[in-house]
Amino acid sequence: MKEMSVHQLKKKLELGEDLQLVDVRDSHEFRLCRLTNALHIPLEKLPSRHAGIERNKTVVVYCHHGIRSAVAIAYLTEAHGFGNLHNLEGGIHAWAVEIDSTMLGY
Repeated sequence: MKEMSVHQLKKKLELGEDLQLVDVRDSHEFRLCRLTNALHIPLEKLPSRHAGIERNKTVVVYCHHGIRSAVAIAYLTEAHGFGNLHNLEGGIHAWAVEIDSTMLGY
C-alpha cells in the first residue's frame, strides 16, 4: 500500500497539485475537523459511494490514525481495482499535531 506523510501532502497542496482527499471517518468525526475540500465517504458507505472517487489522479485517503483508511484502500483496491490511492500516515491526528496546531484534536 502506498503511503503519504502529512508533510508530503502539505507540500502537494501548497503546490496546487491536482489530487483528491477522501475522509472515511464517521460523520461525527468529520464534523469535528477535516481537511479542506475532502470528500466524506464513511467507511461503511464505500460499497455504495465509491464511484465518487477519482481514478485518474492521486487520491489520499485518511481517517483518524490511518487504520480505517488502510482498510478502505484494501477494499477499493481488491473489489474495484483502484491503483491510485495513498494512505495518509497518522491520519488527521498527525495533520493536527505536525501541520495545523489550530485544528481540533480528539
